[in-house]
Amino acid sequence: MSWFKRKTKGITTTTEEKKDTPKGLWYKSPTGKIVDTEELEKNFYVSPEDGYHVRIGSKEYFEILFDDNKFKELDASLESKDPLKFEDTKKYPERLKAAQSKTKLKDAVRTAVGKSKGKNLVVACMDFSFIGGSMGSVVGEKIARAADYALKNKLPLMVISKSGGARMMEAALSLMQLAKTSVKLAQLADAGLPYISLCTDPTTGGTTASFAMLGDINISEPGALIGFAGPRIVRDTTGKELPEGFQTSEFLLEHGFLDFITLRKDLKNKVNQYLDLILNQPLRA
Repeated sequence: MSWFKRKTKGITTTTEEKKDTPKGLWYKSPTGKIVDTEELEKNFYVSPEDGYHVRIGSKEYFEILFDDNKFKELDASLESKDPLKFEDTKKYPERLKAAQSKTKLKDAVRTAVGKSKGKNLVVACMDFSFIGGSMGSVVGEKIARAADYALKNKLPLMVISKSGGARMMEAALSLMQLAKTSVKLAQLADAGLPYISLCTDPTTGGTTASFAMLGDINISEPGALIGFAGPRIVRDTTGKELPEGFQTSEFLLEHGFLDFITLRKDLKNKVNQYLDLILNQPLRA
């Protein structure tokens, strides 16, 4: 004999009345820690259980860096074209439209200017969610224009890298961005304007080979993957076994490629403290 007996056969609950658990209430870090997403957001998207820095994009970095999240976006309408008529499993224009629809972004970088601790700062931030943060013509152009804006207005520039490297769909045109961005950063240096490079997880390929490693200071977040080629390529090319964690931010700091590693909650203070020191101005509280 059953404990319970249904009075009416069939499901009587309408779809509207069903109480489903909303998606995205919890986040599971790579170490297996479960974190409430609201708590994660309040903690600068860092797992309080293990200190894991979750990948975030330009929206979150702008919230962290700009006072009251107020800023003016630069060149927001720039979009990639398809001069090479590239096609793999999908035509390049179709891939771009799909990425734009999914991420609500125009391309893999956003640039903006706003107050950070009361003083203007130009920030270019890459978005890994847009075709792996790959660097195409628009990425190079927007970073170059951000540098021009900084030059014209005598402001410091910060670039936040998060990229899989150059965009293969634009072939040599994407590689040209390495030289273009490097020239603009050299002009900033000639003008005596500070350039801060923040390498986040991951910073690889052509990004590492250009603007990501050209900062007056190169900084990173804990545990970030930073390198040019992948471990297998490096191992096969050199014929040597690689040390444990050789492409982590901690390894690069130990070997002199980075100036310091900062927790995300300290990022705004650390960046502005450096700017005050390098520009010989009073330290802001």
